[in-house]
Amino acid sequence: MKSSPLILALALTLSSGCNGHNGATVQTTPATVNEAKVALPNAKDSFKFLVLGDWGTGELPQYDLGQQMVKLRERFAYDTVITVGDNLYGRQRPSDFERKFEKPYKQLLDDGVKFYATLGNHDLREQPNYKEFNMDGKLYYTVEAPTQSIRFFMLDSNYPSPEQLKWLEDELQKSDKEWKIAAFHHPVYSSGGRHGSDMKLREILEELFVKYGVSVVFQGHDHFYERIKPQKGIIYFVAGSGGKLSSGDIDESSGLTDAGYDAGLAFLAVEIRGDQMHFNAITTNGGVVDSGVIERRIPVAAQ
Repeated sequence: MKSSPLILALALTLSSGCNGHNGATVQTTPATVNEAKVALPNAKDSFKFLVLGDWGTGELPQYDLGQQMVKLRERFAYDTVITVGDNLYGRQRPSDFERKFEKPYKQLLDDGVKFYATLGNHDLREQPNYKEFNMDGKLYYTVEAPTQSIRFFMLDSNYPSPEQLKWLEDELQKSDKEWKIAAFHHPVYSSGGRHGSDMKLREILEELFVKYGVSVVFQGHDHFYERIKPQKGIIYFVAGSGGKLSSGDIDESSGLTDAGYDAGLAFLAVEIRGDQMHFNAITTNGGVVDSGVIERRIPVAAQ
């Protein structure tokens, strides 16, 4: 496939960077998944969060899934929700923010849960100025866990400009966090029949993720839940059914799917402690359709 001028320009921008803190390539073990059916440990010293994508409809299914998020918090005290875009569909007036965000998650917001948003293709560029999305007016930014060695790289996949890619490389390179996690809307790996893998975005992001030790990537856009088979030592999730559903849209012939659910809405509950990430994909009726434990990528010299 011939690269577009934009892709070539981005490749030239990235090629000027270096690997690791001292300019050398950092070799790591691959991230791995134990697919056993496991409950979330709910440990006192762990970092707990949810991943939610393609959700802001203001319709009953979104509210129903929101109630499961509230019920989960009664026994799993998370304080963070990472969104992977399409935070609001349709009009985005103040009344729409109320109906499509503030009301469905009122109890969570009242309890101090913070939502950290990324933008999807349906989201207006003014959303970073909305206080409750905690974007501080920025289209791309980072979030760190309060005490654990975890950093999220929140990206704008609508416009992966050279400036954003340079920022991402700089932030990845200087970060000394054990867990590096990326979150954005358009999936670089997906079995979606409607959208599927964004090959151009993969071409400009995957190299950086591999180079700088990203272990996990959260994506949206396709309206289902999917866990991708490990790709170059990285675990990718599609969490795009927080309010919208494309029933039966997972293409089983793609060869990418380790686990998938396209029969109902779902969100992802995640817990990180040390080198392990536990995850549960939870549906509107509270069922768990996928679970497991991920071991992060570890620099070979640190073994």
